[in-house]
Amino acid sequence: MNHRVLDTEPCSDLEAYQKMGGGEALEAARLVEPDAVVDALRRSGLRGRGGAGFPTATKWTSVIANASPDQPTPVIINGAEGEPSTFKDRAIIRANPYRVLEGALIACAVLKSRELVVCLKRSFVRERDRMSAAVEEMRLAGWLKDIDVCFVAGPSEYLFGEETALLEVVDGRQPFPRVTPPWRRGIDDDGDGTAAHAELASTQDTAGVPALVNNVETFANVALIVRNGPEWFREVGTQESPGTIVCTIVGDVTRNGVGEFVMGTPLAEVIETLGAGPRDGRRLVGVLPGASSAVINETRFGTPLTYEDFHDAGSALGSAGFLCIDDSADPLRVARSAARFLSVESCGQCTPCKDDGLAVTALLSLVIAGSASEADVKEIGSRLETITNEARCSLAAQQQVVIGSLLALGAELRSDFRPSSGEQGATTTDDPAGAEAPARRCVLAPLVDIVDGAAVYDERQEDKQPDWTFDSVDSGVYPAQRLQNVPLETPDTHP
Repeated sequence: MNHRVLDTEPCSDLEAYQKMGGGEALEAARLVEPDAVVDALRRSGLRGRGGAGFPTATKWTSVIANASPDQPTPVIINGAEGEPSTFKDRAIIRANPYRVLEGALIACAVLKSRELVVCLKRSFVRERDRMSAAVEEMRLAGWLKDIDVCFVAGPSEYLFGEETALLEVVDGRQPFPRVTPPWRRGIDDDGDGTAAHAELASTQDTAGVPALVNNVETFANVALIVRNGPEWFREVGTQESPGTIVCTIVGDVTRNGVGEFVMGTPLAEVIETLGAGPRDGRRLVGVLPGASSAVINETRFGTPLTYEDFHDAGSALGSAGFLCIDDSADPLRVARSAARFLSVESCGQCTPCKDDGLAVTALLSLVIAGSASEADVKEIGSRLETITNEARCSLAAQQQVVIGSLLALGAELRSDFRPSSGEQGATTTDDPAGAEAPARRCVLAPLVDIVDGAAVYDERQEDKQPDWTFDSVDSGVYPAQRLQNVPLETPDTHP
């Protein structure tokens, strides 16, 4: 493993960070022209570590091109990590929040921004305490100058991590994705509580100030690149995917964990290093990247950790959070778990995403119960075809790709398209039977923590209704309609 952005031991305080060179990058960035910093990021080849792998310099250039001469561009740290099987951003914050903040302050210097917003889920108490303490130390040490830093503690919803939905939460609204991208429209000033689907539905809408949104791992890399140079960053990795990436391994492995690897490391090596391989007597048959990309079957475990190689393998690297599935698990049950998670978390702005997702979940339940007709099985395929109609964010496509790939994996392993009932341990969230279930079930739910090699999942996810309540009965009203023009119940923003 490598240790660039994920320190082996937690950095205790700002003084300790300075002893390892902390602050040098920020000082340098404030002394040079903004173009010099952006050029360094471009030459480094850094790609965003939030999931899409978008070139960081290109994003910064787009924000600069759309910046307002009258209003500064806010810089936003996206720490709303909610991808199932992913825990890397929280691990980075716990180890060294100073590097993340330094990278964001460099962005403020480049954009001449006076506003830095740190977005975390309200449940990330430990991470928020760590970041808050680091900000206060930096304030007392004079690092912030005239930059205002505020924290936004957002909801548990999966969509909170999507950039435009995150901006909605910063504005005090519900996490409903926009069409207009952050580099065209960021934080609003009207504060009227208008929902995204009503106010920000046009791709031509350029009103409002653009915002620069990068995730935790990306900003940590920015600080290192500015300090050490793009050539240093490219010393490891590949031409198209340079540097390192922080991975999470959970599921049907000996242990769960987080670690940093050189880009280009084979997936099999990551599984073996972090997960210590499959459980005794078992064989891994697939690895699912979060809930966003197609499953990687066992014949492709040698795929290098690069954006280009995962694309060639028919999947995507995403946020490098991997759910390992062994030969005792039923891919249909994993598919049903994925279908339920994604359809529940859909906001319903795009009704095919919600309608078809819930229908697929119900149909898969019939298949698993052994009561599905041939028409039901065919309807799964037709629903997956229409689920992306009119989609404004990637969640609908995720349902199509993830569920479709898991069904294909099941077809590869069995010819009868039926769940393998009675297998010891072949359980998911909807099948609690089996003594080993709590320790190894293939769960599609956000991680709360990883403790002593064991993943701790958000158990409330199983009780969440499609209307985003935890009521005993779903109201049948989708969140986008139920919460239209309703501000967040307890907006939690403070300096």
